[in-house]
Amino acid sequence: MPDIDAANAQILTLLQNDGRMTNAKLSETLGMSETPCWRRLKRLEEDGFIDSYQANLNRRKLGLGVMAFVQLRCSEHDQTATAEFQRIVEVTPNILACHNTTGADDFLLIVVARDLDDYSVFVDTTLRRLPGVTSIRSNLSLKEMKASSKLPITSASNSRT
Repeated sequence: MPDIDAANAQILTLLQNDGRMTNAKLSETLGMSETPCWRRLKRLEEDGFIDSYQANLNRRKLGLGVMAFVQLRCSEHDQTATAEFQRIVEVTPNILACHNTTGADDFLLIVVARDLDDYSVFVDTTLRRLPGVTSIRSNLSLKEMKASSKLPITSASNSRT
């Protein structure tokens, strides 16, 4: 892990908890003046520690009651098929995440849908049409016990103890 000092670790932690926190509130919470705090924040953004800011939405309130973990096995692994596969995955909003994995399957997807009928249509119209897909296995989430995109952050001074 790159060396992150305690102040930068605090900035990252605070922003993971509240991405809308103003620089004034951030600097007040950290006990530093606004200009140095703003400089640290801009540096964290420029160095790529902060990719983007977004609101975390409640999928159920949006009518997306089904979450599926989908394992795909592919027969084609050439550059053309892989590029087309990736293009389709990237532009398909129901696919929240896609990982190229080790093991028997090639990819693990996290997919959302309104209900089981909607998910069934999605499998038929999207997943079965992905280039090279030979096997689709779905595991439906019965209860979401934890969902977070917050990463564990330690400062350089904490990681050496």
